[in-house]
Amino acid sequence: MISYQELDEIFEKLDADYTAAEAHGLAVGMLCVEIRADIDNWLQPLMIDKTTLDEDDWTVLNEVYAETQQLLTGDDNDYNFDLLLPEEDEPLFEQVEALRDWCQGFLLGIGYSQSSGRWPSEVSEVIADVIEFTKIEIQSMDEEEANALMEVHEYLRVAVLTIRDFFVDTETTQQH
Repeated sequence: MISYQELDEIFEKLDADYTAAEAHGLAVGMLCVEIRADIDNWLQPLMIDKTTLDEDDWTVLNEVYAETQQLLTGDDNDYNFDLLLPEEDEPLFEQVEALRDWCQGFLLGIGYSQSSGRWPSEVSEVIADVIEFTKIEIQSMDEEEANALMEVHEYLRVAVLTIRDFFVDTETTQQH
């Protein structure tokens, strides 16, 4: 997978209104709800016109989206999916900020693809948790805060799979 830093540099170069974490969260949210969404669906809310991207940047964005889609659709890849966030050796405040951005993007993504306010209770609870995670603030730079951040990260990874599974099951049921 492309590194967070590499994707973040592209968004900085584009002077985008979104961070790399927020953009990845958006892609994941969209794909959880509509696995057939394509890269154009992702770039549109990011306000990125693929015709203005240089070839290298287009390739990176396309790889990020395609790999995210593949990880969310693969039967045996459930445990390979992860949020695209800064590495653990980056300052804790940057990790927390990126996690908040990722959550905001994710919420935008599921809302962009699924406008119905009626969610089953399990999905509603997860969404409520993600909303709360957009409010996370760092109190200190200690090991306890770092461990809490890792727990939230793991919770979100599982939450994504829970929401994805709900919509995959719903889509399968509707097709039969």
